[in-house]
Amino acid sequence: MRGYESKQATMFSLQSPEQRVPPKHPLRAIKIHAEEVLKRLSPVFDAMYAERGRPSIPPETLLKSSLLIAFYSVRSERLFCEQLEYNLLYRWFLDMDMVEAVFDHSTFSVNRERLLAHEVANLFFAEVVQLAKEKRLLSNEHFSVDGTLIEAWASMKSFKKKDDKPGKPPDDPGNPTVNFHGEKRSNDTHASTTDPDAKLARKGDGKEAKLCYAGHGLIENRNGLLVDLQLTKASGTAERDAAAAMLNDLPGARRVTVGADKNYDTKGFVSACREMRVTPHVAQFINARRGSAIDARTTAPPGYALSQRVRKRIEEVWGWMKTVGGMRKTRYRGEKRVAMQALLTGAAYNLVRIAKLAPA
Repeated sequence: MRGYESKQATMFSLQSPEQRVPPKHPLRAIKIHAEEVLKRLSPVFDAMYAERGRPSIPPETLLKSSLLIAFYSVRSERLFCEQLEYNLLYRWFLDMDMVEAVFDHSTFSVNRERLLAHEVANLFFAEVVQLAKEKRLLSNEHFSVDGTLIEAWASMKSFKKKDDKPGKPPDDPGNPTVNFHGEKRSNDTHASTTDPDAKLARKGDGKEAKLCYAGHGLIENRNGLLVDLQLTKASGTAERDAAAAMLNDLPGARRVTVGADKNYDTKGFVSACREMRVTPHVAQFINARRGSAIDARTTAPPGYALSQRVRKRIEEVWGWMKTVGGMRKTRYRGEKRVAMQALLTGAAYNLVRIAKLAPA
């Protein structure tokens, strides 16, 4: 028998978002782990707000919203608040009922400065790593390091001379015509008027140069979880400098190994690793101009080949953060804001992995 459309809308419902989410939905395990981390940060949240006044949107809600934006590749906070009106899964994850009013998208911008001042993103990422450590998911002996370029939210037309004087008005204020032919541009003489922290960089020879930030990640080799994540201005030595700083922050006094690609095969980085009791399992970079900074004493043991094979797993982290987490091109301007987005996206990646490796 053919069914017919019902034109009568349901006036009342006794169901909650909890009943609408499937029992085996992947977000259920992630939510338990995320709320455990947020509970540990409750004293920090108490110090962020005054004891009196009108209640604001809870910081837990804002942080869990940032996780949802990364999980479901939502392109903007405005669009997320629009989808929150009708997406029951989002409402369940944020502990909102069916009729609760949605907060405005400007809430993110208003509270971002408060979160930056108290370094909440750093603390949240660190607590996620600590959670993985307590569940015995981390290796404390073998690590891999790598860097990537994150495109800035700035046009190449904004990359102008630092001492450039204002000239005649542009032909089109919204999208002016600019001719760079014959002009040599570099970070020493030019800067972006849109995002001064962004630097001109390119991924390799023959690649186009873009305004970028440099992201640096350190993973442990057992399960490929991020144990440290930093964002700096892009420069020729940013990868090696950030890698040395992250390795120096590793706890413990026992000798560890670190796998890396050939960009890290320099005398400075190798000597810095050995001073920190870190065995540099870096890929050898040998050409006609110079030789490798490591020799057979490092490459002969079987652990070197194993580190070189496992180190490629960090590319999975960058791939997830850029394609799913929306970090291919940042939505924010300024080094601190972009670093906050990177840390929250990295924490989201770790939570997805923890939920798979150690279900609640």
